[in-house]
Amino acid sequence: MTEAFLATRRGKLTLLLLCCVGFMDFVDASIVNVALPAIRQALHFSDQGLQWVPSAYLLTYGGFMLLGGRAADLLGRRRVLLTGTVVIGVASLVGGFAGDAGVLIGARLAQGVGAALMLPSALSILTTSFTGTDRPKALGVWAAVAGLSSAAGVLFGGLLTQGPGWRWVMFVNPIACLLLLGPIMRLVAAERRTARAADFDFPGAILVTGGMLLLVFALVKAPDQGWASGRTIGELAGAAVILAIFVVNELRSRNPLLPPSIFRVRGLAAADATQLIAFAGFASMFFFITLYMQNVLGYSPIKTGLAYLPLCFAIGFAAGGAGQLLARIGTRPLIIAGAIITAGGVYWLSRIPVHGSFLTDLLPGMLVMSVGIGAMFVAVATAANAGVRPDQAGLAAALLNSAQQVGGALGLAVLSAIATARTSSLIAAHTSPPAALTAGFGRALLAGSIALAASAIIAVWVANTREQADAGPVNPSERGDHAAVAREPDRAV
Repeated sequence: MTEAFLATRRGKLTLLLLCCVGFMDFVDASIVNVALPAIRQALHFSDQGLQWVPSAYLLTYGGFMLLGGRAADLLGRRRVLLTGTVVIGVASLVGGFAGDAGVLIGARLAQGVGAALMLPSALSILTTSFTGTDRPKALGVWAAVAGLSSAAGVLFGGLLTQGPGWRWVMFVNPIACLLLLGPIMRLVAAERRTARAADFDFPGAILVTGGMLLLVFALVKAPDQGWASGRTIGELAGAAVILAIFVVNELRSRNPLLPPSIFRVRGLAAADATQLIAFAGFASMFFFITLYMQNVLGYSPIKTGLAYLPLCFAIGFAAGGAGQLLARIGTRPLIIAGAIITAGGVYWLSRIPVHGSFLTDLLPGMLVMSVGIGAMFVAVATAANAGVRPDQAGLAAALLNSAQQVGGALGLAVLSAIATARTSSLIAAHTSPPAALTAGFGRALLAGSIALAASAIIAVWVANTREQADAGPVNPSERGDHAAVAREPDRAV
């Protein structure tokens, strides 16, 4: 019997490499949050302009994700992964030396493009390299890394900002990228390009990227512009029209960027929808709890970062346990249970008082939430990639991560509006600012818990896969097996 890839030294190193790639990309979404006050003071940002430091990354990250995923399938996963690594390294170096607000925002936009190339490439390499019983184990580790990276980003942001300074929030990436380039070249085999330029769906690429960019931009700007403003409505309508034209283009194209056949994979659409709604409720929790700790409880950046340390361990523990449970009960029960538990933890956090305590008012809810989201990450990632053909693995990874990014942007936009409305109403009634802020955060977190509960309902339509060994044949080149590739030189990815 052939030894399982995960049991080999190369398999373990490949999984470690891919998780490092995912960790860097996920951390970049949250690492700047604690550093924002220092960045505003150093580069003289306006209050309105400061929001673009985190939002610029999310804009291009979500906007280019589908293009990055399909490019990985068609142009070669290692090629696209290396390109993204170089882009994010150079962009981060420029951002670290930024002397004004415009340069930093431009660097964050470029970082997002690099991450949109890296992440679907890495996840598709994982899902095609590890099959059968290896896949849920590998996805369990990936999901644990994805879950704890959100907390780790805040932790590292606090440590770096209060230590060597906010610029090191950017400088860590070039160092990490240099360390990743060698292992990528060694562990991930080069693939033969499977698409000619003449066959590439350039109209589809332009339409989906433009539509996604406009959608995420509208969601990011909605809290400031107002949901009922003509500008917000126009942007959302424009995004809907562009994406509708994209769908028509894909139905007529000979070589579509987003083949409609991928949605015939049972439960894939439901898994992506579950991810979108769950992240709308979950991702913004870090934003509101961080503001609560700093603006209401008076925590320093480093103390705020350290407060998230228990979440890193709890999410990792839960994700590891979920990987073991998948083979017994399948993905659907685990997603539903994880969503309900996460909703309960966020609801607990929604009851934060003005004079709260970390041990009694924050930690219990954070731990409950971590257990739920750790299990849910593993199960959703497994369900969204089960039954997907190897030549569409990058696209499946991009769809899942696009759902995550759009969900996060949507949740932050909607929940920020809820929090602001509640806080403004109380301040107008002469409530003290700390009490008004706390009430606003609590109202937003309550809405987030409702969204998470709704994701549990959507999960009823997710395929209940246990990832048996019939996941399909895998090209040896997907595993980085250079010897096997040498024996089969003409076989395309």
